[in-house]
Amino acid sequence: MSRVTEIRYVGYGVPDLAAERDFYGAKWGLREVAERDGMVYFATEGHDELYVVRLRQSDTKRIDVVGFAADTRADVDALHDKVIAAGCRIVFAPRDLDGVGGGYGFRFFTPDGLTFEISSDVARGDMREMKRWDAVPQKISHIVFHSPDHKAATQFFIDVLGFRLSDWLGDFMSFLRCNSAHHRIAFLPGPPCLNHVAYDMLGVDDMMRGIHNLKQKDVEITWGPGRHTAGNNTFSYFVTPNGFAVEYTSELEEVDDATWQPIVHVPAPLVMDQWGIGIGGPQTMPHAAPDAGLFQAVEA
Repeated sequence: MSRVTEIRYVGYGVPDLAAERDFYGAKWGLREVAERDGMVYFATEGHDELYVVRLRQSDTKRIDVVGFAADTRADVDALHDKVIAAGCRIVFAPRDLDGVGGGYGFRFFTPDGLTFEISSDVARGDMREMKRWDAVPQKISHIVFHSPDHKAATQFFIDVLGFRLSDWLGDFMSFLRCNSAHHRIAFLPGPPCLNHVAYDMLGVDDMMRGIHNLKQKDVEITWGPGRHTAGNNTFSYFVTPNGFAVEYTSELEEVDDATWQPIVHVPAPLVMDQWGIGIGGPQTMPHAAPDAGLFQAVEA
């Protein structure tokens, strides 16, 4: 079955490009790899994805596009057909991509109005072996979204894009996987928008050292450090200069895709955070509001 197999990148429109560019390059630990047609591209050190963040100047704060990977051109075509059959609006049909890294893909609006791209055959970038105490992101770990019908959004990702349900937190948060990682996508109730993008660190020591490095650069933690129950991953949340939530995480659970059985975790303080020692909480995260780019495609 054709399915999405990984997260590629997130493209942002930001009112203060200079501040966001400085954050990702000088503070968060990404590496600027290209600038083209008003877009700035950043990669991680520990993975060969050509870029994981794309920034551009925008009058409004918005998500321009979220990029997913498929294994082959045939998978891209098959997923395009499924997206059409699900009634989604297509931004552009499968074609050779002319952006940084090339490849073959298509874009569409989800039922909630966010823009997604599914592609294959994208050029690969440079990477290096990560070592303890490097304290910089390896790759994107997962992305959490809000949806006004989070259960329908969950089912769309399962039925159309080939994700599989890993777990629920109560009835308000679903965790979905597209490979052996416990979750690559999760959904919460709320207006259609991004909740946060998480980045894998080599281990908990690297996450903690990363928190230290950010504090030294005047980036204060919003929630954490802690350890979730669903996925068993550690967490620490921060906010970029333009108001997007980002996370350092580590030790996300690996699951056997063939045998894993979803469970429902009962919400409780020591379920949301098994350590219970960090500052903040969900209430300290940025307020969810409808994304300014719903059903508005960016050409590039």
